[in-house]
Amino acid sequence: MADDEARSGAARADLCRFLAACYYEPDARFAEERLFESMAEAAGRVDPGLAEAARRLGEAFASDTLDDLLLDYTRLFLGPVDTLAKPYGSVWLGKEKTLMQDSTMDVLALYEEGGFEIAEDFRELPDHVAAELEFLYLLLFRENSARRDAQSQALSENADLKRRFLGGHLGRWAGPFCEAVRGGARSDFYRALADLTDRFIATEARRAVAG
Repeated sequence: MADDEARSGAARADLCRFLAACYYEPDARFAEERLFESMAEAAGRVDPGLAEAARRLGEAFASDTLDDLLLDYTRLFLGPVDTLAKPYGSVWLGKEKTLMQDSTMDVLALYEEGGFEIAEDFRELPDHVAAELEFLYLLLFRENSARRDAQSQALSENADLKRRFLGGHLGRWAGPFCEAVRGGARSDFYRALADLTDRFIATEARRAVAG
């Protein structure tokens, strides 16, 4: 039972890390590094519904051209005029629907509390969806390590931080963000990515509340 829980915990962390990678500019290396095979394998150790969503994502990447994916990525997340699905928490959480609001500072404080440092070459704002997914990956990784090593204090502190992060940030805005991606995407890939992200974050948010 403990081994099964450890494998599932490691798979949840891996799946989160792979999802974060998908919110960077699409790249041929996704296929070369077998990103989607690894994602489907991780998802299969967590939940059949997640596994099916991951399978569809990999099939969509294989069927779309890289040029088409780059165009859709630009339309959805960059603009140049009306960005269809802005990938920043402050846009979805703040009354002003603009960048760098109080919620951005709040999530930075959580990063600092968790010892999470954004890479120097990361050119996006700290509440970009990829950054928040990478922070969640770190929390899931630490959760699994603390449980494996029977570190009850570390496990409790990590669970509290994860609960606050999902309850106040990513768990609150991932749903409407993913809905905007689904509504604006022209490619099957980004629709499938939104479905998988939405399902995964909702599941993790429920886990965090349940403890």
